[in-house]
Amino acid sequence: MTAAVERVVQRVSSTRAFAWIAPHFVPALDRAVHRLSGGRTLLSARLLPSVVLTSTGARSGQQRRTPLACMREGDPAGAWVLIGSNFGRPGHPAWTANLLANPDAEISWKGRDIPVRARLLSGTERAAAWAAVVRFWPPYARYQARVEREIRLFRLEPR
Repeated sequence: MTAAVERVVQRVSSTRAFAWIAPHFVPALDRAVHRLSGGRTLLSARLLPSVVLTSTGARSGQQRRTPLACMREGDPAGAWVLIGSNFGRPGHPAWTANLLANPDAEISWKGRDIPVRARLLSGTERAAAWAAVVRFWPPYARYQARVEREIRLFRLEPR
């Protein structure tokens, strides 16, 4: 993606209109493309690195598949950071409650299914990860400015 296109996408994704509309179509499109490609690709991965998180529902106990943008850390054997931004909307996304209740999960990353363990970041570790996330995708700062809650960050490490 060119720098000019990236700036336009960042500007659009920072708006309240995007936060209102995107949750209704972005995840559904991602799930469809992921399924049709045999797990090899996600539509949103054209903009940001993305995974499909399979977690266990905190209340239902059912398996939940959620396409999510992520930030990759370290070398190929490193971890992933998931950002519970909910597009800058007030409540925490449901998948974050699922990981808090059941941290063992699985991600689909570039066509591979990888078992992971999620850990909610806090304190200085969260602050460092948040700074990296905002450098990685600046609209996250606007999402945080719009909500009173602290956006949850999870580090997913292979298990």
